[in-house]
Amino acid sequence: MVELKTDASIDAMHAAGQVVGRALSAVRKAAGVGVSLLDLDEVAREVLRAAGASSPFLGYRPSFAPTPFPAVICASVNDAIVHGVPTGYRLRDGDLVSIDCGALLDGWAGDSAISFTVGRPRPADVRLIDTAERALAAGIEAAVVGNRIGDIAHAVGRVCRAAGYGVPQDFGGHGIGRRMHEDPGVPNEGRPGRGLPLRPGLVLAIEPMLIAGGRDDYHPAPDGWTLRTNDGSRAAHVEHTVAITESGPRILTARETA
Repeated sequence: MVELKTDASIDAMHAAGQVVGRALSAVRKAAGVGVSLLDLDEVAREVLRAAGASSPFLGYRPSFAPTPFPAVICASVNDAIVHGVPTGYRLRDGDLVSIDCGALLDGWAGDSAISFTVGRPRPADVRLIDTAERALAAGIEAAVVGNRIGDIAHAVGRVCRAAGYGVPQDFGGHGIGRRMHEDPGVPNEGRPGRGLPLRPGLVLAIEPMLIAGGRDDYHPAPDGWTLRTNDGSRAAHVEHTVAITESGPRILTARETA
């Protein structure tokens, strides 16, 4: 069931989204050569604790997962696309890192993701991340009253495909509100003019996922959570929580730029 939010509810979701934004900014600032993924998870935990927020990731167990998720961030490195489980792995020069984080505050959820490089960036990684951000911006631009879910999906997919990147199927964006995952699903590829009409009060997490090698296929890692590219190429993942309003899309998880 799709729930439309009131203006007051969207304001409350914005407060949750700002906690997510601060957590992601803090994690990005802390990331560096030699820093472990568990260290980054603790940075995000501290931001949530300071805000009086909890994590919708911690203990989450969807149908595909063999175990509850053990952390408050997903930390996906290099060929990991999404859902990376933080471990003691220490970041190395040139790593491409995607961090996904959520927060629950006063009963409302926020969800967002960033991708960045550590140390000396590879030009190919810079292009990949830039394209992911452009795909996200295109999806947000299409998130207006009168459009449909397919218009967002088409806008995202068109940017990804034009750059020659793969788009993993079966995973994409989603509705969000009292829970992190709500209806409707928001694919990263689709036909314009199709799907659910966008109405004021609909809140969506739009999240492009790109595979550098150009193929769409992926596989789960042995941990049952992390999704990795089949060809070993690198991946990027970015996301914002966005409200559909009469005056245009409102980004609820905006954060400080690095």
